[in-house]
Amino acid sequence: MRQIVLDTETTGLDPLSGHRIIEIGCVELRNRRLTGNNLHLYINPERDIDEGALEVHGITREFLADKPTFEQIAEEFMAFVDGAELVIHNAPFDVGFLDHELRRLGPKWGAVAQRCRILDTLKMARDLHPGQKNSLDALCRRYDVENAHRELHGALLDSEILADVYLAMTGGQTKLSLGGADAGEQGGEQAEAIRRLAADRPPLAVVRASDTDLERHRKKLEAMAESRGQMTLWQELEP
Repeated sequence: MRQIVLDTETTGLDPLSGHRIIEIGCVELRNRRLTGNNLHLYINPERDIDEGALEVHGITREFLADKPTFEQIAEEFMAFVDGAELVIHNAPFDVGFLDHELRRLGPKWGAVAQRCRILDTLKMARDLHPGQKNSLDALCRRYDVENAHRELHGALLDSEILADVYLAMTGGQTKLSLGGADAGEQGGEQAEAIRRLAADRPPLAVVRASDTDLERHRKKLEAMAESRGQMTLWQELEP
């Protein structure tokens, strides 16, 4: 499963008022693992940047003056995300800007949702934690994700942080395929792939958790239980 954790920075809040994208950050996950195959683009918006937006991300028009336009990076960007699931915090905002940029280039580009699946982590967080703050900073605090280095917003930095938050929010395990006509076939293919890998792999070293690791794990479970209002499965299974 290929996912792209994505964020953008813009000149303002409303693409219908002429605001443009100035930065795109993409972090790739394959089967819930960070691959290091990321994409980071600065874009010349060919217009001024609102003062409020500048206070958020600190990216000036002068800095962007020699950067490519969206038209010049569109092919590279769309090729990178094509066919993936986009993981975005407040997806309607970023997708709205991306679709607006694509419409400016003509009908052949279509819309983002025609090329990618879209997962909104803000909606997911609101479903998990109704009535609580669900900004990216709030989720970092809730899931113990380090973001002290985030003085200003940046598309790549925010995507890296969101990737950690998303993996923590979704429990760190891939979805299992249960039932369905092709479930057994998929399982067989996966099992065969695992056997091929295992045949060429040396015996794995057994590394046991230290007392420090166990204590950190205990504190993490307590924080998860407190945020959700109920014990985790691991706590229930403890003697």
